[in-house]
Amino acid sequence: MAQSSRLASPRDTEEPSDVEAHVYASISSALLEGKLAPGQQLVERELAAAFGCTRGALRKVLARLGYEGKLVLEPNRGAFVPSPSEDDIRAVYRARQVAEAGVMVSLCGKLDAAMRRKLAAHVRSEKKALREARVDDAVRLAGQFHLLLTEQAGGAALVDALAQLVAKTELYKALFDPSKASMCAPDEHAQIIEALEAGDLTAALATMRAHLAELEERVVRQARARAGRDLKAVFADLANS
Repeated sequence: MAQSSRLASPRDTEEPSDVEAHVYASISSALLEGKLAPGQQLVERELAAAFGCTRGALRKVLARLGYEGKLVLEPNRGAFVPSPSEDDIRAVYRARQVAEAGVMVSLCGKLDAAMRRKLAAHVRSEKKALREARVDDAVRLAGQFHLLLTEQAGGAALVDALAQLVAKTELYKALFDPSKASMCAPDEHAQIIEALEAGDLTAALATMRAHLAELEERVVRQARARAGRDLKAVFADLANS
């Protein structure tokens, strides 16, 4: 049997301890809720004290987050929240456009009853998270919808590839547009399901493209606004926080 070419993540080598799982969940939530700023450094000493854990346990968590693209790890400097350029953001969204167009082609008119039920239940979970203002859950579920479709279309290898792209766009959304939390995602996801069920490839492709393009433009617009702020405005915000 041929070996998988996927690189092992820190998570693959051993199960995380309860402490590591808690630290991972806490940092991930802070990222997805937009509580950390682009380029902000996560200082090991301060985090270890805040969580009451060893720096060794913390480093395992930071390594996992770095592998997932949620943090940037710089040798001899530490861990930083990503600070992507507009070109970086657009490149990731375009990669998703290409990959997910293939998913639409593969699934159009081929959803079985079990998959339709699973997708419908997932959309209901998205709507519930939004109603309850659970921002990090709403963002996570929005990304999982796309991975559910991808799993049905191409299996684990394709899911692994798309998962890293989805993780990056989730983070970009949180960093630059945290307040809206993909508010329209459940309705658009329901439209995608309807088009796939009806075997309408044109509608499925158009809805997916519009869905991703709208998210891309919203994130880019906010990233430009943030980049254009002067130092006086930045420090005025900090002084009043």
